[in-house]
Amino acid sequence: MNYKQKQISILIFLVLILFIVNYSFLDSALENFLKEDGEFAIVERVIDGDTIVVNTLSGHENLSRGGTSVRLLGINCPEKGGIYFDEAKIFVEELVLNKKVVLKFGKDKYDLYDRILAYVFVDGQNMNLELVEKGFANFYFPSGKDIYYEDFKTAWEDCVEENLNLCEKSEDKCSDCVELKEFNYQKEIVTFFNKCNFDCKITGWEIKDEGRKNFVFPEFVLKKNSEVKVVVSKEDKTNTLSGHKNLQAGNQEEIFWVRKTYVWTKTGDTLFLRDSNGKLVLWRVY
Repeated sequence: MNYKQKQISILIFLVLILFIVNYSFLDSALENFLKEDGEFAIVERVIDGDTIVVNTLSGHENLSRGGTSVRLLGINCPEKGGIYFDEAKIFVEELVLNKKVVLKFGKDKYDLYDRILAYVFVDGQNMNLELVEKGFANFYFPSGKDIYYEDFKTAWEDCVEENLNLCEKSEDKCSDCVELKEFNYQKEIVTFFNKCNFDCKITGWEIKDEGRKNFVFPEFVLKKNSEVKVVVSKEDKTNTLSGHKNLQAGNQEEIFWVRKTYVWTKTGDTLFLRDSNGKLVLWRVY
């Protein structure tokens, strides 16, 4: 080994010593950077795609509170029994179970059930956002749009483009026929129009908001070049049509979505229309 090679070897050795000595400092600095206004936690259990249980930490060493439920912000995953429920849960388990994460909070830290509301970051990545990108959740902002909203909306658009999981387009022949003619979220009226020259049976098709409010069409045929108006109503106008009143006038039919409370939020929401197999027909955001 010549003199120059010895100098290089000594320099590398000194750099390694310096790195080892300062590793804990660098590690702490990196964690503080990732944490920002968040809180460190260890994920001890995954309930479903959008709910986990954690042990929250003070700094990153001392356990301060165990068994805390966390509802993931910005997303809504399928409920148990729904398509992609299991896949969403497994995806989250593989990403964060028994791992250290950073919880970052929105406008409110807790919900009505005393669950923490948080964005979950693992290795610097927003896991909530990844669930939308992979089509295991739709974006969901019931309290209003925050700094992450555009990222989540873009993630959903990319998911639709990629045709992944919950974003997969319906192959029903009527999926290209039924279009959204009116979405009056203030008056809570949604109107669909069949632009094709043949009738469309839309029995079992589902209208859904960003959260868990949904309406499933009863036995129903949307006739060619006709429309159906779905009106949210507090009145119980039931008859033989599976609990929903059906009124016909010319080329328009009207169905009442009977609910005690509103469907469409004032701060913004999204309408998703899915076929009887749960595949996406259309969606509209406001």
